[in-house]
Amino acid sequence: MTDVIDLPISTGGHRPRIISVANQKGGVGKTTTTINLATALAAVKQRVLIVDLDPQGNASTGLGIRPAERQISSYDVLINGASLAEARLETSIPQLSLVPSGMDLSGAEIELVDFERREMQLKESLARLPQDVDYVLIDCPPSLGLLTLNALVASDAVLVPLQCEFFALEGISHLVRTIKRVKKAFNPALEIQGIVLTMYDKRNNLSAQVATDVRGYFGDVVYRTVIPRNVRVSEAPSHGKPVLVYDMKCPGAKAYLNLASEVLKREGVKA
Repeated sequence: MTDVIDLPISTGGHRPRIISVANQKGGVGKTTTTINLATALAAVKQRVLIVDLDPQGNASTGLGIRPAERQISSYDVLINGASLAEARLETSIPQLSLVPSGMDLSGAEIELVDFERREMQLKESLARLPQDVDYVLIDCPPSLGLLTLNALVASDAVLVPLQCEFFALEGISHLVRTIKRVKKAFNPALEIQGIVLTMYDKRNNLSAQVATDVRGYFGDVVYRTVIPRNVRVSEAPSHGKPVLVYDMKCPGAKAYLNLASEVLKREGVKA
């Protein structure tokens, strides 16, 4: 895995900035990070759009968007030529909007195979996005298929949530190789915004060891902020709310506010 260190860290750029939240491993806090980072950015007056690109639609559910409200989804954007403006829904969070997902997106991987520019569908849609957004966060599915490829090709940067567990480094090496291939073939400007350690349990020696190993290997690519394992963070999605709304004073909410501050600092924005 020694070829991954030369990937650049994001240092800011044009607006809107498009950031994929990606990890092919499921259960690492990817959607939770997308929702709560977006909410924290919105709280400091950044205009944020989440594109839910996961067929499970958890980002949509976690923001209280019912299935019946998802008349036009990311599937329609990718496959049927719908615009992001048509699909976009306002959430209960000021400054935060969402392009929802649904189960029909699970068939998009197969349908996209027949498209002439299959890896460019999302990028071309985002190019037509109205200029009233500062950040686009793309919640990627837990795979490295055509949906994630579309996200990476469309993005300026990638934010990688990494669970503090034994196989963490092994899984991320595959993702980083994929990022390097996308960078070489489709998107030379693609950067790693950062790696965020999630589900950290300070009572568990393994969490501390994984954190030490990841920081030793990736250095400054890893955010200083660590997202703790927190019951309130786990409860919030069932209420259709980000944890920053559900319980702003809990450790998880405070961690996501700190993460947003770090992200903005790397983007060259004063929070």
